[in-house]
Amino acid sequence: MRKIWLVKKADKARLDRLVKELNISPIIAHLLINRSISDPGEAYNFLDCSLASLHDPFMMKGMRKAVDRIKRAVSKGERILVYGDYDVDGITSVALLVSVLTRLGGNASEYIPNRLEEGYGLNLDACQLAHRKKINLLISVDCGINAKREVDFLNSRGIDVIVVDHHELQADSLPNAHAIINPLQDGCGYPFKHLAGVGLAFKLAQSILGSSIEEAKDLLDLVALGTVADVVPQVGENRVLTRHGLDVITNTKRIGLKELIKVSGLTGKDISSGHVGYILGPRINASGRIGSPKKASRLLLTDNIDEAKELAQVLDCENKNRRAIESKILKEAVEKVKVEVNFKEHKVIVISAENWHPGVIGIVASRLVDKFYRPTAVISAGKSMGRGSARSISDFNLFEAISKCKSYLSEFGGHEAACGFSIDKKDIVKFKESFNKVATETLKPEHLLPKLKADMDIPLNMLSEELICQIARLAPHGPKNPSPVFVSRQIRLKKPPRLIGRKGVKFWVTDGKITCEAIAFGVSDIFLDTLKNEGIDLAYSPTMNAYRGLRSIQLNLEDLKASEDAL
Repeated sequence: MRKIWLVKKADKARLDRLVKELNISPIIAHLLINRSISDPGEAYNFLDCSLASLHDPFMMKGMRKAVDRIKRAVSKGERILVYGDYDVDGITSVALLVSVLTRLGGNASEYIPNRLEEGYGLNLDACQLAHRKKINLLISVDCGINAKREVDFLNSRGIDVIVVDHHELQADSLPNAHAIINPLQDGCGYPFKHLAGVGLAFKLAQSILGSSIEEAKDLLDLVALGTVADVVPQVGENRVLTRHGLDVITNTKRIGLKELIKVSGLTGKDISSGHVGYILGPRINASGRIGSPKKASRLLLTDNIDEAKELAQVLDCENKNRRAIESKILKEAVEKVKVEVNFKEHKVIVISAENWHPGVIGIVASRLVDKFYRPTAVISAGKSMGRGSARSISDFNLFEAISKCKSYLSEFGGHEAACGFSIDKKDIVKFKESFNKVATETLKPEHLLPKLKADMDIPLNMLSEELICQIARLAPHGPKNPSPVFVSRQIRLKKPPRLIGRKGVKFWVTDGKITCEAIAFGVSDIFLDTLKNEGIDLAYSPTMNAYRGLRSIQLNLEDLKASEDAL
């Protein structure tokens, strides 16, 4: 599907001010402004990315009450259960809090529900088990904000509950927990509202320890893992925690994480957000998708080298199995879309099947969004109930849309880009009609065209190692802080393209003054045909490539067009 190229323009007065006051290049100033950073002080903090810029965790509503209750539980030897979600954010949140409570001498254990058997969030069976095991305090992390019934049950059995959750609040009242830590709740004055679940767990841990941020720095490897994998905005505190957390991962002392890095082929490399998002994160996630998530939490908590090696190998194998299952379901889903969805009438994709593994439908939904560019819900339907996972496009708030369809759902939760839900099988058709109606009222034709947002036009010969090193100061990248994308026009092919891997291609390009290697993956026949034009326009992220001790500029292509067709 052809993309519309949107090249941003920066206000010259703001750009000149940043250049003058921060002594930075106009290109870096332009990139900052494109990320809504035009105040010199804010820009300085963004580039400095210091741990000292983090806010006091006690600014968060409910923090003091939560810390006092936890400290009382630790001092009295009460049984504490840390209950988390089965994704990377939830697993790292559980591992982080359990490790801190254990460090302080607390009697802490972990519980992560099985996706296939229990579903998302707090459930009554697990709550009953907590009662039988004489738990005194349950801390839910990365879930629980909408678990009113379950919290009431725990309260009735004398179990206090602390909810630590970053997900959106539903319209009705909050659960009656002893304390709630969620910056989205009314009356919370915490300045940064977009922490991942593990970011909130870290804030709680830091408050319990009563230590400076530097003394809690060893926990940041877990924070970076969960923050990147949960695809939250890489701005503000998320970016600070991730930047420093990636350094901690690279030099981690956590035995299990070391072994996971080894089986992933990353030993000796500086770990980046890309390594977390595409290599480490999926291996941790795989246990929660198709196996037992406790394997991943144990990997992150163990201090036994033999156990760490075994668990790392298990997660690596489960990830390979997950990929095979995902590939099969994706192929079936694409065929189902072609048969069932009329894109002239349907603004969304809603498909279901009984044999689809519920552990991978979220990934499949994301792949369908990439292919068809429509808000998408994929449902694994059982005999009577189904589990759904939905993903969105830009300009469409998925949580708000699904909230308007909640009369057809047994339960749901999530945020503007991704949601999960349970649904009675007989209501799937009605949900599909309702969801499509909401989308039709919200989405305009231009919203359904994929867009490539580029930062600026730049002559190819302006690229240099020095500039690319300056651009690296904007990392780590993610939502709200994407990798910079430049457009260079009227570029010529220097050598014929060379195919690499599966649907990958390398080739050399020139503007007559500089020659660079370009690389792209997932290319189509249209892509290869475009390369045959005399002049091509490239949209790319520039990086430095090191090969046999030699460093050279490499263009990671996002898209290309024949020059005469470029917008």
